[in-house]
Amino acid sequence: MDQSPSPSDLNPFQAWSDQWRAFGSAWAKWWLRPLPQTTGTSGMPALPPFGEIAQLPLQVPPALFGALVDPQAMTELNARFLPRMQELWTAASEALVSAGGPAGFAGPGGLAGLTGVPGMAGMAGMAGIAGMAGAMGPATGGAQQVGQAGQAGQAGQAGGSGRVGQVSQGGSAAKSDKSGQPGAIPTAPPVREVVPVPPGDRRFKAAEWSDQPYFSLVKQYYLLASEYLTALAELSPATGQDKLRLAYLTRQYADALSPANFPATNPEVLKKALETQGKSLAQGLNNLLTDTRHGRITMSDASAFAVGQNLAITPGQVVFRNELIELIQYTPTTEHVHERPLLIVPPCINKYYILDLQPNNSFIRWTLEQGQTVFLISWRNITPELGQLGWDDYLEQGVLTAMDVVTAITGSPTLNTLGFCVGGALLTSALAVLGARGDTRVNSLTLLTTMLDYEDPGEIRVYVSEDMLAMRESSLHGGQIVQGGELAGAFASLRANDLVWNYVVKNYLKGETPPPFDLLHWNADSANLPGPMYAYYVRNFYIDNKLREPGALTMLGAPVDLGAVKMPAYIYASREDHIVPWPSAYRSTGLLGGEATFVLGASGHIAGVINPPASGKRNYWTHAGTAAASADDWFAGAESHPGSWWPHWGQWLANLSGERVPAPAAPGNDRYPPLGAAPGTYVLAPGG
Repeated sequence: MDQSPSPSDLNPFQAWSDQWRAFGSAWAKWWLRPLPQTTGTSGMPALPPFGEIAQLPLQVPPALFGALVDPQAMTELNARFLPRMQELWTAASEALVSAGGPAGFAGPGGLAGLTGVPGMAGMAGMAGIAGMAGAMGPATGGAQQVGQAGQAGQAGQAGGSGRVGQVSQGGSAAKSDKSGQPGAIPTAPPVREVVPVPPGDRRFKAAEWSDQPYFSLVKQYYLLASEYLTALAELSPATGQDKLRLAYLTRQYADALSPANFPATNPEVLKKALETQGKSLAQGLNNLLTDTRHGRITMSDASAFAVGQNLAITPGQVVFRNELIELIQYTPTTEHVHERPLLIVPPCINKYYILDLQPNNSFIRWTLEQGQTVFLISWRNITPELGQLGWDDYLEQGVLTAMDVVTAITGSPTLNTLGFCVGGALLTSALAVLGARGDTRVNSLTLLTTMLDYEDPGEIRVYVSEDMLAMRESSLHGGQIVQGGELAGAFASLRANDLVWNYVVKNYLKGETPPPFDLLHWNADSANLPGPMYAYYVRNFYIDNKLREPGALTMLGAPVDLGAVKMPAYIYASREDHIVPWPSAYRSTGLLGGEATFVLGASGHIAGVINPPASGKRNYWTHAGTAAASADDWFAGAESHPGSWWPHWGQWLANLSGERVPAPAAPGNDRYPPLGAAPGTYVLAPGG
């Protein structure tokens, strides 16, 4: 008899995924069944009493549900959510009465969806949630009843999206709003707010989501169902990476099924379609087809920007080039400069010009204005012939070679350095190698949104697990290129509502063209990475977290010990960073061997960094005295300052940059003559 393990035995997460898929299917089948219809005093359909809906028979197999969630935990979850669900049901009934019957509430179709019409999916889903009431029976049976509420209601909403539009539009065709404009969605008393929109959720900010009773109810039902589904996933007995993935996938599922993402359940989309006589929908389809050809969602008007024309236009010259990097020396903007130059190592996943967008928000231009001599690495967008490059190649041909060229051109025996994101990890690795060699040429280190301790890398860990890397590790070491678009898509999914669904709604459902936004233009201009380098980084940093362990890694033949990085360090993190959680960045203060200054800025991974002083935006935090034991302790004693963190860093760097000397008259020298004007050629290669 064959005793070989099944695929589920080899991959426990697959087993959980299969179980949840089957469970969701059972929910959807239950939710779509016909419901009894009651008749109001007007002779038209009305909402059944909450208690009556609670008694409806449920069909989720007990064995299936019992295997997923502890019945007692489900009973407690039910007890938490049931009062809110009953309150929302009551609010819907009150609004229906105030509207004078279903016709005023949702057009001629009223709430007939409660009898099984798929067009009223969002409303009918209320019946599913209501099934948590009353006679739940035994603990397992109650779990079955409640379990159907969240996911089933959302599944039905997707399935019935086509019909909802007919109901809503039908109602609007028969009525006019108070201004007398034909085709407007009718007004009626709104459903009072039972489920508030979470802070920062911009999907439902339009007035129609609150003023129109049908859409108010759909919105509130969705928010409550999403909250319930999230709590339900938390009850899963899965552990570790599996539980993290389940939570992530649950959120992705809930985000995708938002009523804002479907034309028939988004009042803004319907309103615009009526105002434009359907032209917005036609334009949206054209936008979708265009993006399909390009292979990505358009986030900014691509025609508004061009690198070297209105992006990355700070004057400078390429003074060195090899197969991996171009080194740019920027033209001084002051008569005198600090004698010690600054080398910037940007991330290699995107193009360097995030630090040199436009003159008003260019970090490089601002740094030049402070009297610094600035050099910057421009990484090459990897092509197939460079697919075998590894982590050591990025250190040797990239960071260390750039240091040699900078000191040779300036004549300064020492230099300051700055690394951004993965550029910071590369830079710190190179400094650890220099420390092992006894090389002390680097005078200071600045890290921007960089992790050195990967114990808690945030939600990105769902993409960098042991099993997911194992599926492609051999191909990566064989020279397979990691496409930049793949990485960009993964990062975007961590903020799906802002970076995916927001543009789906605006571009495809409303037919809008995104406005020009330099930061998002850069975000779409990603770069490829060589497989061996990427595999080394994911394996040794994210999965095994070896960089923090002295001697656990060997790079360029040298044992790596971050304690050997003894120069002063300025460590900047962004409080809302979803790629480098700021507490993880804070842990770098205890790993490096020199004195560390930690600064926390507002906003996210990129917007927090690119915050020019002239904008007057945001704030940052500093902490006086000795280092705190933890990130929470640090923040508890931190002081907030208005505006940009750039001047604070600029003063810190100036104190470590030496005396002022006359600015160089020309870039490069006899050994390293200028090869061409900035931004160079590597940055112009098409995005990955």
